[in-house]
Amino acid sequence: METDRYRDLAVRARTDDTTARQELLGEHLPLVYNIVGRALNGHPDTDDVVQETMLRAVDGLPALRDPAAFRSWLVAIAMNQVRQRHRAQQARQADGLDEVRELPDPAGDFAELTIVRLGLSGQRREVAEATRWLDAADREVLALWWQEAAGELTRAELATALELSPQHTAVRVQRVKERLDGARTAVRALAAQPGCPALAELTAGWDGTPVPLWRKRITRHVRDCADCQEPARGLVPAEGCWRGWRCCRCRAGSRPCRRRPRCRTRPARRTRLTR
Repeated sequence: METDRYRDLAVRARTDDTTARQELLGEHLPLVYNIVGRALNGHPDTDDVVQETMLRAVDGLPALRDPAAFRSWLVAIAMNQVRQRHRAQQARQADGLDEVRELPDPAGDFAELTIVRLGLSGQRREVAEATRWLDAADREVLALWWQEAAGELTRAELATALELSPQHTAVRVQRVKERLDGARTAVRALAAQPGCPALAELTAGWDGTPVPLWRKRITRHVRDCADCQEPARGLVPAEGCWRGWRCCRCRAGSRPCRRRPRCRTRPARRTRLTR
């Protein structure tokens, strides 16, 4: 079983087995990359956060008490790095520094990458587009829930990464599901043809950027508008749409690949996952 194999690799990696460490961290790099990338919505800092996560894992491996818990431990490190990055962003904004630096990288938009790479259409495409409308805290939960739905994480590992009890985790996940479904109705309403005149009037001053404030406004309109309610019906549960989706893949030390827009690793800084 993969779990037993990873546990054995973690045992060897703790004793300074370089080969085991490289194999263990290398095989978990795609998981970390997807979680961080989705939590940061493809922000340019994604590579740096992933790198720092892996380097902290290298430093912490000798002190890992339970090798069987390696994956949940690594994911928890990744989420801590994401939160630190969010706190640093908030501090910069509070200091009045240029917020243009905080805009997501268009080439790294995980929603667009998912749509293009997987050739999504219909409700699967709508789910991917709807993820853009969530705020930073919800994207953290979504990044983990996405991996749970894909079978890459267990609910216990998700709860550990969020530093919540299983009961509180279930509540958080349910709230994110509800907000994601609200965003899906917004995506449908905005794409409907012919469009709703009242919705067009509501969004006349909107610049087209998907943000939580406009998600709430559009979702509220859809809920109260008979013309918009019909297109918004028949939503398949998001986890059903995700079934069968593959993670975006990248490998330590790889070169940039034209077919993989976000697989832009930095060989000079990440080629060897050792200290």
